[in-house]
Amino acid sequence: MSGETNLDALLRSLSARLDPDLYVFATVRGLRPADLSPRMVFEEAEGTTLILRKAEAVARGLDHAFPCRMITLDVHSSLEAVGFIARIATELARHGMGVNPVSGFYHDHLFVPDGREDEAMTILARIAETA
Repeated sequence: MSGETNLDALLRSLSARLDPDLYVFATVRGLRPADLSPRMVFEEAEGTTLILRKAEAVARGLDHAFPCRMITLDVHSSLEAVGFIARIATELARHGMGVNPVSGFYHDHLFVPDGREDEAMTILARIAETA
């Protein structure tokens, strides 16, 4: 269950899946509302960062930023893999696209600007093809 560590193998087997929802980043202080269903929760000194569906943030009246789309990389990369996300982020940066990556135990997830998700998917496919 440790995942792949070989960068070449990771890049060759790279496939991506676009989530249909629109996401945003928000922050709350103290306890987050129990009825929220964020994709990610991260505790920082300044507050708790949430990545959640925009509709949910709007419905709860949460200030939010960075409307984005989530792309899941369908390869089980090891949490100790070196250079995988760096290679992807570098290629997206070459096209003027920022990315906010989040690593789960099994997969990496890329949050890319809304409206650029198709371009990001094309770039990811090209990375796999040329690996």
